[in-house]
Amino acid sequence: MTSSSASYLNLHPLCEILGQRLLERRWHLATAESCTGGGLAAAITQVAGSSAWFECGVVSYANRIKQKLLQVDAETLATEGAVSEAVVIQMAKGVLSLTEADIAVAITGIAGPSGGSVNKPVGTVWLAWTRMNGEVRTKVFHFSGNRIQVQHQAIEQGLRGLLNFF
Repeated sequence: MTSSSASYLNLHPLCEILGQRLLERRWHLATAESCTGGGLAAAITQVAGSSAWFECGVVSYANRIKQKLLQVDAETLATEGAVSEAVVIQMAKGVLSLTEADIAVAITGIAGPSGGSVNKPVGTVWLAWTRMNGEVRTKVFHFSGNRIQVQHQAIEQGLRGLLNFF
């Protein structure tokens, strides 16, 4: 078992609970990920039967893909940067409009080891959760650790935020 597989096992109970809650409501989930590179979708699909409640995941690492697939505004990217509240909200709303999901989570951040700045150091991660009714929640995190640890923490917080959004 790789260390990556082991870290998904640590998330498995959260994913199972999330799946149960989504099934109870007959809701479907979509994800939009940047710095986690599809890690959240991978953790979710480790759960047997997740196809009953997980609709899709979009990995939009490049800004042009954020614009093209998730309808992120070019001006917002230019003025706020890809790692910002405005962009993560647009990512979450964009993946909902792309799908027939009822709820979505989006993640964008700086996993490191480089790419940080004084205003946005390595470990800065924005998450957004949204529902079809238009409700949106966001939160910025400042994680520590290496790239894999930052990604893992972001995925875990994405799951916890979903569970708290019901």
